[in-house]
Amino acid sequence: MESISPAKAARRILAACLEGNDWPREWAEALARQALDADEYLSLAASQALFAGLVEPMADRFEPALCDAYARLFSVVLATAIPGFDAGGLERRYREVRRVRPVAFEPSRVFVLSRVTLGADVAITSIILDAARLRFPNAEMVLCGSEKAWALFETDSRLKFLPLPYGRTARLADRLSLWPGILDSLSAPGSLVLDPDSRLTQLGLLPVCDAERHHLFESRAYGGDGNESLPELTRRWVRETLGVDDAQAYLAPRLQPSFGDQPYISVSLGVGENPAKRLPDPFEAELLRMLAESGLLVVADLGAGGEESERVRRAAGDRVALHEGSFASFASLIARSRLYAGYDSAGQHVAGALGVPLVSIFRGAVNDRFFHRWSPDGMVLRADGWTPEEALASVRAALPSLLA
Repeated sequence: MESISPAKAARRILAACLEGNDWPREWAEALARQALDADEYLSLAASQALFAGLVEPMADRFEPALCDAYARLFSVVLATAIPGFDAGGLERRYREVRRVRPVAFEPSRVFVLSRVTLGADVAITSIILDAARLRFPNAEMVLCGSEKAWALFETDSRLKFLPLPYGRTARLADRLSLWPGILDSLSAPGSLVLDPDSRLTQLGLLPVCDAERHHLFESRAYGGDGNESLPELTRRWVRETLGVDDAQAYLAPRLQPSFGDQPYISVSLGVGENPAKRLPDPFEAELLRMLAESGLLVVADLGAGGEESERVRRAAGDRVALHEGSFASFASLIARSRLYAGYDSAGQHVAGALGVPLVSIFRGAVNDRFFHRWSPDGMVLRADGWTPEEALASVRAALPSLLA
């Protein structure tokens, strides 16, 4: 392939995949080599092109055909990056672990992998954890993931923790550096691996145990052309895989001090570094003002810091209490609030999972299926193309029933 930028190479491969066309294997090999290059600038640019420019846009479409395209693409990347890997063998193993089938043995230890993003760990991973606890009452349960993910479940007495920090913005080599340790832990005899399309296994492609003990919930394809949400599909998958009918999303964070008996509204204006999810000013300030006029205390999360925190502070003024702390701390506040309001973010999944009334302002969905898959239980306003005034009018109209 001629010398082109990593971003352009990713765009070429993505276009071919979206059109259902083949692409030369050397394109993926070249992009992988760039992502592994000793030049830090090149390796970072290529890694970002590979994941943010190629893998994530394919996954976000929830198109079953793109799962096969992804498997072909990333098996080549892995075979280029890790000596001894064979792309064809990785693809064949992937087809086996994604096959939906009942667990055929009684494990002594069950590893449930984090989805890495906290909203997905609430909406998907927690349901799989709950099903595993019900199906295997005598097995040791282990959550594999980051400290932030563990904080959502750390008071669950049945659950143990295997720290596997995964850098979403890291270079390819850093993301793959976890694999030897994962393999060493998860390949132990008697272990079952429940994989909710985790980045820890590169969406099921990395061999972390024998294929028959690795069950992949291929959330990008499962459900086909239907419009069920991811929590609904996860519950269906655990029925087929674990035989559990009543698994539910749950959280078990350490409870943080609340506001006593004072009712309050929890708000998150975080967008996960995706500005397409936001409405322009003055929406956020006007939303907080409107909620405060309900007579209830309003508590807004300051989020991850930096620009997001400054944006929340500006919108809050002196009318709104501010929460500064971990997401697990904020989740415990959401759990006891009268209402949750915010953009499409992890907070909406906490509220939906716990039955807290919510209003979600949902913008920037790549297609209809993305919107349906990621919509939580509750009132979801699809606000693409809306003005701030239109969104505020819709929230205002919904408030009486939500606070009733």
